[in-house]
Amino acid sequence: MDDFVEALISERVAAENNAEDSAEDISPEATVNALGSGIYLPFLPRCFNYPQPGGQKFSEFQNVKADCLNCIHDALLQSDWQRAAELMISYVEILENNSYRIWMVAPEIIWRIGTEILQHHPRSNISEANQFADRIKSLQVKIYLKVCLEHAFQLLCSGFVDEAYQNLVLAESWRYGDQVVLQEKELKLIQGYRGLLDYYKWLKKKREVLSLGQDSYSESSIQQEMYSLYRQAKVSLKEVIKIPGVWDPFVICYVDLLEHYEEYEEAREVLNDYAYNPEYPSNPNAHVYFYEFLKRRGESRKTQISALQVLHELVPSHELMLELFVLLKKTKSSRNHKLRLQVIFEALDFAGWKENVKAWRCLAEQIVEILQSSQKQFDWLKKEWNTRKDWWPAFHFSQFLAKRNWQENANLASEKVLVAGVLLGKDCKYFKYIIQQGCKAKKKKFKPLKKFVKHHSWVSSRLSDT
Repeated sequence: MDDFVEALISERVAAENNAEDSAEDISPEATVNALGSGIYLPFLPRCFNYPQPGGQKFSEFQNVKADCLNCIHDALLQSDWQRAAELMISYVEILENNSYRIWMVAPEIIWRIGTEILQHHPRSNISEANQFADRIKSLQVKIYLKVCLEHAFQLLCSGFVDEAYQNLVLAESWRYGDQVVLQEKELKLIQGYRGLLDYYKWLKKKREVLSLGQDSYSESSIQQEMYSLYRQAKVSLKEVIKIPGVWDPFVICYVDLLEHYEEYEEAREVLNDYAYNPEYPSNPNAHVYFYEFLKRRGESRKTQISALQVLHELVPSHELMLELFVLLKKTKSSRNHKLRLQVIFEALDFAGWKENVKAWRCLAEQIVEILQSSQKQFDWLKKEWNTRKDWWPAFHFSQFLAKRNWQENANLASEKVLVAGVLLGKDCKYFKYIIQQGCKAKKKKFKPLKKFVKHHSWVSSRLSDT
């Protein structure tokens, strides 16, 4: 190790000498970097870099530890856990540094790297991980709750659910002057994750009840335990989701608990607030959860459509757009029928929908419906097609796609061919190839398709009119 450190020092001194010799040819900022005023670790958080104000140099001790940290970084990238562990023994001496600024961030660096090593080293065990976490907690109170939370995650990843729960309970009761106020967000997260573990225990009890059969005494006892866990989880989860943010796992568990105990109004209020409160960040999942709740509760079609319309505005390619299409189809409003056409066109704009047979069937059915309806609906079709006529033919209806669709999914080709024939005409390469192949294999099915497109050959010319 001494030889290794000496080599690092020699390299650093040589780099400094070169930097001083060329100081006149480079910018002041570059000079500061060359002198070792900071280290750059692209895969570590920004707070782990050590910019030195005023171009002040690191001491020799700091330079050696900075180089050691770079070597640890390389070892981590190469998954060389043994080498990283050996280098960490040297790096922890950074805590002896008299620079307050470095000492403040060093414990977090040691914590993050140390836990990564302990998580992957073949000879590590949970006892060592617990001891390491306890030392870091006592070393720097400013990251106490953050370490507690991450330590609980590590315990959960290793399968120690009860130990993780106890750690969260202890952390929740921690008090250290104004540090509790400064770490309020971390404390809320700890309460929330403790609530999730209460929910996990509640689920286990629920499965036990389902497997008991007719043993009413045992069932009653477990039901009481379930209710106690429910109350604990409810308080914790409710507190954390009051803070504006993305709380999907917490909301899902909270609503599941409320629905189990038939507190539907509160569940609806929670989901509605999570989806529509302007203080919360835009979150498509919030609208999904609200719609699924409305669907489970058998709410009116209008209410369900309203929830999905917002989702459509945020994510027009969402898989629930087919459900929105079906709901819109069941209404009599012409405005909803226009929206239905828009929804299916916008979904098919995305590559993930290119081979969705049901989506193409929906579009084909609506095109047929439009051709049998008023001029007003034809204008809707023309408007949607005008924005796509320049790129949809190559995107959806090339001859290459015709061959591939026919070989891999004849049902898909059967639905797309009508759309291609109506929108682009009977001279469309996709239409000609699929009809030719289809008439050979399934003449009874494809002959009416060919006849329908030929009868409506005027559509493509009218759609192309500006």
